[in-house]
Amino acid sequence: MIKSMTGFGHGEIQENDRKFTVEIKAVNHRYFDAGIKMPKKFSYFEASIRNTLKQYMQRGKVDVFVTYEDFSELNVSLKYNETVAAQYLNYYRQMAETFGLRDDISVSALGRCPDVFTLEEKSDDDETLWDSLQKALVMACEQFVETRQREGESLKADLLEKLDHMEKNVDRVEQRYPQIVEEYTNRLHEKVRELLGDTQIDESRIATELVLFSDKICTDEETVRLRSHISSMRDSLIEGGSIGRKLDFIAQEMNREANTILSKANDLETSDIAIDLKTEIEKIREQIQNIE
Repeated sequence: MIKSMTGFGHGEIQENDRKFTVEIKAVNHRYFDAGIKMPKKFSYFEASIRNTLKQYMQRGKVDVFVTYEDFSELNVSLKYNETVAAQYLNYYRQMAETFGLRDDISVSALGRCPDVFTLEEKSDDDETLWDSLQKALVMACEQFVETRQREGESLKADLLEKLDHMEKNVDRVEQRYPQIVEEYTNRLHEKVRELLGDTQIDESRIATELVLFSDKICTDEETVRLRSHISSMRDSLIEGGSIGRKLDFIAQEMNREANTILSKANDLETSDIAIDLKTEIEKIREQIQNIE
């Protein structure tokens, strides 16, 4: 199956009062290039995210957005630092003795001293977090692949239609060739008669001229190769897979043959057909740029 390089995927998982949302967007690119935006606390998951992405895509400029929400009410804990409290109490007593003050330190007063009590965010289990994030990521990747495949099938249908049109133009080029030779033969005989009048015409000289002319405008090799390229591209489209680069190469070869046909064209009709071929090939090449 053919895949487009543009696509979108969304995945959302909520487990254990935690919610991961992953969005994937992509456009065409020569190679695989992934940009990942997520909270800094999950940066150590980046390599795992890239490895997962590569299982679902080979080419494209991919942007991944990861958001995280924690709905747990117990995501922080209160910590009592006895060592700090003891130091505060010791210094307060020293001050009372040194300055002759009444020792009126209470538990509530001591508890209000900085760093005696602190709030700490509970550390999450990495394996559990990755398990939830991976589920959302895989969900987004699968939806992303589905959108790519749908668009890929549309591209395939359009390209096959263009190849059929090209094949008809190749037929026209081949049909036109003997007509051109026949028309040239008639014009040549008429010209010779005008120049020589009743003098006997040297048919061998005319035959030699016709051979040279026919060889000059002959496009048999080009049309055969062009048919072969059309067939190869059609087979690749039907076979599917990651064929974007292969199709691009075939399109370049098609364009080379169309250019040669145009350069050999000796009449307006063949020139128009060759131009139509080149136009269709250019459209194909533009479409191919979006195939993975």
